[in-house]
Amino acid sequence: MTILEAIEVETQRARLLFPDFKSPHEGYDVILEEVDELWEEVKAGKPDAPRLAEMRKEAIQVAAMALRFLIDVCGEELA
Repeated sequence: MTILEAIEVETQRARLLFPDFKSPHEGYDVILEEVDELWEEVKAGKPDAPRLAEMRKEAIQVAAMALRFLIDVCGEELA
């Protein structure tokens, strides 16, 4: 599976589990939470042994929530 496919799968999973973002503030909050989780994984790794699998998982979730923000808050059509 490619990274873009993983982001799509995570986006679809999240849309099934959670309602659409109701506001830009809610969407931002969710993205920020995912970024914080990514930061925790970055800090948990060692310079010579980063936690690649864990960081990849969190980064995919950040990207998926950013995609949800674009769809739920900004609309699916480009102006």
